[in-house]
Amino acid sequence: MVAVLTRPDARSGRGRKTSRSPVAERADAAGVPVLTPRSPREPEFLDQLRALAVDCAPVVAYGALVPPAALAVPRHGWVNLHFSLLPAWRGAAPVQHAVMAGDDVTGAATFRLEAGLDTGPVYGVVTEPIGRTDTAGDLLGRLAVSGARLLVATLDGIAAGTLVPEPQPAEGVSLAPRIETADARVDWTLPAHVVDRRVRGVTPAPGAWTTWRGNRLRLGPVEPQPASPGLAPGELSVGTAGVLVGTGRGAVRLGQVQPAGKKMVPAADWARGARPAVGERLGA
Repeated sequence: MVAVLTRPDARSGRGRKTSRSPVAERADAAGVPVLTPRSPREPEFLDQLRALAVDCAPVVAYGALVPPAALAVPRHGWVNLHFSLLPAWRGAAPVQHAVMAGDDVTGAATFRLEAGLDTGPVYGVVTEPIGRTDTAGDLLGRLAVSGARLLVATLDGIAAGTLVPEPQPAEGVSLAPRIETADARVDWTLPAHVVDRRVRGVTPAPGAWTTWRGNRLRLGPVEPQPASPGLAPGELSVGTAGVLVGTGRGAVRLGQVQPAGKKMVPAADWARGARPAVGERLGA
C-alpha cells in the first residue's frame, strides 16, 4: 500500500471540531500517507497519483465520482467493492433498496470502475441471504466481512494475471439512489409487510420515523401481525399483544421507539407515558 485516498477532514459534533475520517485515522496509525482532495479532479491530486505509480486502486464507498483522468492512471485501473449483485441495485444505497424491495438474496461484487454509474465489468461476487428480520445494518455488517475477503482475492487475482472481468449483462438493471431522511418517513397506507421492509431498509440510517401529536417519533424494526384488530392506517392499539399500528392491509407491532430528544425505549413503555386515546393515529 503506497497511500490512502479518503474524504477531507470535516467539522462534526456539538463543538464543531475538525476530525479525520476513520480511514484517515487508521492510515495515520499505520504510517501510510493520506490523500484528502476535495475532488479527485484536482490537478494537484492527479499529479500525486501519477507520482505514486499506482498499480491498482481498490475503492470502497468513496462517495465521489472518479474522473476519467484519474481512472487512467493505475496500470490495472480502479477496482470497486459494491454491495449488490450487479447489475442489480447500482447506486449509493444498494443494500437498503434490496431490503425494501423484499429481495431474498443480495451480495457484493468487485468490478472495474469506468465512467458510468457502477457499470464496469465484474471480477467476482459473493452472495448473502436476506433473513426475515435483517436490517440494512445487519446485512452491511456481514457484507463488510465477506466483501473484504472478495476484494483481497480480486486484487490477488489481478496481480497474478489470472482474473479477467466479465461485462455486466444488459438485463436486470435496477437503481439504488441515496436515501434521504424524508424517504424514511413511514407511509401507513402501505401493507404491513411493505412497512416492515421499508423500516428495516432504513435501519439504522437514516432511521424510520413517523409523527405523533405533531412531533417526530423514530421507529426501530416492526413486526407484521398475522391477525389484526381492523385498525385504520396509523391507528394505535395498546393491549396484551403489544403496541399495534394499523396499515393499508393488516397491522404491525412496534418494537422500540424514540420520541424527539429522548432515547430509544420499548414501545410498551412509551405507550404507558403517551396514553394514546381510542382512534388516535401515528402520522396524522
